[in-house]
Amino acid sequence: MSPANAVSASDARQAARIFAALGDETRLRLVLRLSSTGPESIATLCAKASVSRQAITKHLGVLEKAGLAEGRRRGREHIWQLQPQRLAAVHECLNRISEQWDDALGRLKDFVEDQPGR
Repeated sequence: MSPANAVSASDARQAARIFAALGDETRLRLVLRLSSTGPESIATLCAKASVSRQAITKHLGVLEKAGLAEGRRRGREHIWQLQPQRLAAVHECLNRISEQWDDALGRLKDFVEDQPGR
């Protein structure tokens, strides 16, 4: 693995929190929803969900703790929106992992092709 595409311990820790948050189907659906519709109130999110308002609130709290979503009061409503910079950071982490796999596969291919009898 080259130092240029290595994932730092700090980046790995941050990405792990995000992946853990996205590892739940309900939370992933909330992220997909907010990414396609933009900011929405809890009431709107609950109206189209198959789980209770309390469950949606808990899931949004997990997303907020992971830095993926942010909730703000607007009058009597609580409006939630994605934090796209956190998704960009995870995307970068996945790209680095993909590059590492590509490098490893390239080395394996070179090794196999250099074997006698080929």
